[in-house]
Amino acid sequence: MFQSVSKFILRALGWKMVGQLPNEKKFIIIIGPHTSNWDFILGMVVRGAMGANVRFLAKHQLFNAPHGWFFRWLGGSPVYRHKDNNLVDQVVAMYESHDEFILGIAPEGTRSEIKRWKSGFYHIACKANVPIEMVGFDFKSKEVRFREPFMPTGDIDVDFPVILDYFRSIDGCHPKTIPHHLPTEK
Repeated sequence: MFQSVSKFILRALGWKMVGQLPNEKKFIIIIGPHTSNWDFILGMVVRGAMGANVRFLAKHQLFNAPHGWFFRWLGGSPVYRHKDNNLVDQVVAMYESHDEFILGIAPEGTRSEIKRWKSGFYHIACKANVPIEMVGFDFKSKEVRFREPFMPTGDIDVDFPVILDYFRSIDGCHPKTIPHHLPTEK
């Protein structure tokens, strides 16, 4: 029933889905461009319409009282963005400990315009040996666009331009420039 209601909401708002999620048990979804709080709401409706159990990471402040329980119930886990906490290894362990695991991440890590995307999702995909599913929320055309899954080669200099190019054709709620620069590795 939730799936039907979610599909109805998408149609009522004039949105359509172009493509679909891969038929895989484990993969990572990168969603972009992340420019508005509406991205999260749309993402939850799309998740419901797809009938997929997609978990997500979000800034830790969302998980404080009084609403933290709600974001955990939705499938969220907090991220402490300004701490060196081996997040990549923690998420890889989640993939290794589950038979099925799908994680959604906004690679910008913020709604603000930035010069470089964060690369954690890429390292997670490489270490967990899972494909990357690129999903674009195009507010101009009201399309949720699913690209064919992309298996990273492990060479970030080769793979990242492919990923960034995909998102350059997608207009976020508040359009911004997709970076032309690779992430700065630590």
